[in-house]
Amino acid sequence: MSGAFKFIVLLFFGLLLMAPFIWMVSVGFDRTANISMPFPPRLIPEEPSGFNYGIVFENGRLIQSYINSAIVTVSSVLLGVSASLFAGYAFSKGRFKGKKLLFILVLCTLMIPMEPRLIPLYKLFNSVDLLNTFWPLILPTVINGMLIFLCKQFFDQLPDTLREAAQIDGAGEFKIFFRVYLPLAGPIAATMVILAFIWSWNDFMWPLVVLNNQELHTVPLYLASFSLENGTSLGGLTMALATVSILPIIILYLFLQRYIIQSIALSGVKGE
Repeated sequence: MSGAFKFIVLLFFGLLLMAPFIWMVSVGFDRTANISMPFPPRLIPEEPSGFNYGIVFENGRLIQSYINSAIVTVSSVLLGVSASLFAGYAFSKGRFKGKKLLFILVLCTLMIPMEPRLIPLYKLFNSVDLLNTFWPLILPTVINGMLIFLCKQFFDQLPDTLREAAQIDGAGEFKIFFRVYLPLAGPIAATMVILAFIWSWNDFMWPLVVLNNQELHTVPLYLASFSLENGTSLGGLTMALATVSILPIIILYLFLQRYIIQSIALSGVKGE
């Protein structure tokens, strides 16, 4: 009885959290929402139609913004996750002077929000003439304190005996990392990929500051400009755009879900 009750409670709150998303998708299928938003809100449109989504997928600016976001996000994820794996391993298994101090400095970066860094970063990229390019969106994401912290905590759970055995066999640090520890880091790598992907794909403020050329706009910038241009009208198209904009995140999460669950499960291994 208690198990069934817990299931019902979790199902209720799950549906409650999903309601805004379901409503967004539903309005995207409601052609009349372009005239006036349905009130009271309904989860099932009276006359379902794929008109709005058809218009969205035929929109050249949306396709271009998708390409721009894909370039920025894939580059940021590859560079950020790779750098975090190297740094996390070094802070966990490496032995060098100042390791604790450097790690504390990395953790201190987590306390500095993006807003105070906007002007210094803007001046930096302006001085090297990189504004209105994708580089200002990619380079600052290479060093990410949160991802480095997650990597270090994961590698801390792996026994040092693996490294010692590899050293006895004559393996160097790079070979130990790539042959011994990296194959075991699949779960934490998947977790970092989904986190870095979400952060980069959803980033709005920093691209708004450094990108003035509409041809370089990412999906969040295009969605914001579309909403501002049309105000409360074309609600169906706006919701269809919003739905399409988050599809890559949903697909990536569904693909990497089992690895993320493994990462959570492994977080309790240490201390046996």
